[in-house]
Amino acid sequence: MDKITFTPDGEEAVDFYVLEQTTITGVTYILVTDAEEDEEGEAYILKDVTGSDSEERVYAMVEDDAEFEAVSGVFESMLDDIDFI
Repeated sequence: MDKITFTPDGEEAVDFYVLEQTTITGVTYILVTDAEEDEEGEAYILKDVTGSDSEERVYAMVEDDAEFEAVSGVFESMLDDIDFI
């Protein structure tokens, strides 16, 4: 699994492991977990919000309920063993 570091504003950095990636209507989403392989952990959907002049990828948590439902449905169909609550 690829590992990325998420650094929330003013908070300590957190490592996430990328489970899957998809693009919907030109927007890239990644499904990440806070646990390494073979461990149970929390899963999160992050949205690429990188500006056009940025050299690094910038992701934000998907917080809109309708957007979350739509994207989580795509990830559920891609991965048989993932259920979103």
